[in-house]
Amino acid sequence: MKPIALNMLASLGRDPIVGGSKLPISGMGGISTWSDAAEFLLLGASSLQVCTAVMHYGFRMVEDLCDGLSNWMDEKGFRTISDVVGRSLHRVSDFNDFDLSFRALARIDQTKCIRCNLCYVACNDTAHQCIDLIAKDGQAVQPYSYDVRANGREEAVTSRPSVQVREEDCVGCRLCYNVCPVEDCIHMVEEPSGRSPVTWGQLSESQPEVTEDWEKMKKYREEMGIKIH
Repeated sequence: MKPIALNMLASLGRDPIVGGSKLPISGMGGISTWSDAAEFLLLGASSLQVCTAVMHYGFRMVEDLCDGLSNWMDEKGFRTISDVVGRSLHRVSDFNDFDLSFRALARIDQTKCIRCNLCYVACNDTAHQCIDLIAKDGQAVQPYSYDVRANGREEAVTSRPSVQVREEDCVGCRLCYNVCPVEDCIHMVEEPSGRSPVTWGQLSESQPEVTEDWEKMKKYREEMGIKIH
């Protein structure tokens, strides 16, 4: 929900009528931490609404959110909320300007991984099925082929298989990064794609048939070595 909410918020903030009116915008949709709150403020929200996180954690989570946001503002030199509102709107670009040659992939720090397998479940069920469960002998195994009752990090790390990203199939969607409960365990790493930079806007202008005809788009991907898993 949060990426959709942030996109809609940024659209309002960049709209010449809505954004130009300076009317207050209340942001909501996926806010549970101070960093979530900061993102909404930076994209134009002047007030925030929190529902699901309060239902899950109770009202005390608002205290942590406010403390974290206050510390972040002090660190960045912001005095008031109004100093933050909309500060990152100029950083948001249109899809037409996105470099289609850009490639990013997920890498998992095995020394920090607690074997909760949330990244595996998210990737396997709703993304690109590019995270494998690897046993100690190096073979990929299926879920429930090991003792799922392992409780605690030490026991889980010693008994459960590791989670490894099959990098050739990773499209850098960040879903595993978003669900991982361990800070700095999963990193999104930019890798060279081997293709010349080109934006969707440039491609639409130079080869409009590629962006309008599905079969020609597939042929273009084959010629450029673009694999969609």
